[in-house]
Amino acid sequence: MPRDSGSDQPQKREHWASKAGFIMAAAGSAVGLGNVWKFPYMAGENGGGAFVMVYLPIVFTIGISILLAELIIGRAAQKDPVGSFRVLRGRAWPLVGFLGILAGFLILSFYSVVAGWTVAFAAKMATGMLNGQGADPAAVFGSFISSPMQPLLYACGFMVVAVVVVLGGIRRGIERANLVLMPLLFVILVALVGRSLTLPGAMEGFTFFVTPDFSKVTGATFTAALGQAFFSLSVGLGAMITYGSYLDHKQNIGRSASSVVGLDTVAALLAGLVLFPAVFAFGVDPGAGPGLAFVTLPSVFAQMPAGQIFGTLFFVLLSIAALTSAVSLMEPVVAYFMDQHGFGRTQIVIATGVAAFVLGIPSSLSMGIWSDATLFGMGFLDLIAFVTSSIMLPVGGLLIALFVGWVMGSRAIAELKGNGDTPPALARAWLFILRFVAPAAIAWILIKELIS
Repeated sequence: MPRDSGSDQPQKREHWASKAGFIMAAAGSAVGLGNVWKFPYMAGENGGGAFVMVYLPIVFTIGISILLAELIIGRAAQKDPVGSFRVLRGRAWPLVGFLGILAGFLILSFYSVVAGWTVAFAAKMATGMLNGQGADPAAVFGSFISSPMQPLLYACGFMVVAVVVVLGGIRRGIERANLVLMPLLFVILVALVGRSLTLPGAMEGFTFFVTPDFSKVTGATFTAALGQAFFSLSVGLGAMITYGSYLDHKQNIGRSASSVVGLDTVAALLAGLVLFPAVFAFGVDPGAGPGLAFVTLPSVFAQMPAGQIFGTLFFVLLSIAALTSAVSLMEPVVAYFMDQHGFGRTQIVIATGVAAFVLGIPSSLSMGIWSDATLFGMGFLDLIAFVTSSIMLPVGGLLIALFVGWVMGSRAIAELKGNGDTPPALARAWLFILRFVAPAAIAWILIKELIS
């Protein structure tokens, strides 16, 4: 049956209860593992402050332009990503919305696996398994991810929590959760920054992160910064179109988008201020890569006074960031089946959670008992991550920029200036970026990724 009975019957489209609720939810979508986990190690691998100086202009030009474009598409149409393109311009454009929904669903499948790792490590840190006498974080991590069942149990638990949040709907579920979780996330971040900066030798790491050495900047730095900005802001996967569809037309969409990008960037910078002073204080390589959070940092926390407490807080922080993003990955799928096929929220949320968990099983096993099984030279998790993050998201973002810049055109400007608060020159600059700058930059990402 496509519809639930009783109170779950499809009703008039729900909207955010408040401006703050929307900003926290959209920021929660953007602030995820990409900020707290990926951004610091990307900066560490690309010269620290040099990477930051390249990253920030990209975020506040190309990144914010595409995010704003997605919000405008959703608010103008008041539909899911597929329905939004269908309302604004039919024919083949709804395929762009479907591409984003599919990308988000695929990301959710492996994202829940990595999120499960963060929950597990919060528990292991709290119980002393990672910082006790003779503890070996590398061995603990290797043993954990290679286990057939343990990671799946944590991934399942994480998915259940995400399902419960999305079941509550926009106001009682997603908005309410983010109004609690996002302030908590920033409180933990600030507390960790305070501890990290007071460590002996921390200033060397602080200097590495905030002082650019432009001799380290290469074409690869721009590519890495552009890709990270794209991934961090959750653009190209339908989440911001969906969240935009729950906006009413009274809200200043430009200011809201600026607030979201600002919070996302502050979270990334605070994460860098947590990690770099700490790793330099204990003589650890800042370019340790993806293992920085799960192998390197637990070793640092083990040497730090009150390290068990701060290490636990760090992994709780990662878990919160993962949850707010996972919710936004699930909602576009739910909105699509509710809008286009008449399903009720309860049944499609549960079905989406189950399906994403099942698809995540091979991603989890590819880190252990299926580690020798490869396709195109990659394990299952790495392959899905590459296809979504390096191909589907950039393609989706490129098409969204072209759609808003060239197909919507003057209508997009009218949507942006709807409340009369956006200067005409700023609106024209935004359209210019969408028409020319963003497509060229995204095409560059795609080409570099495919030939590397």
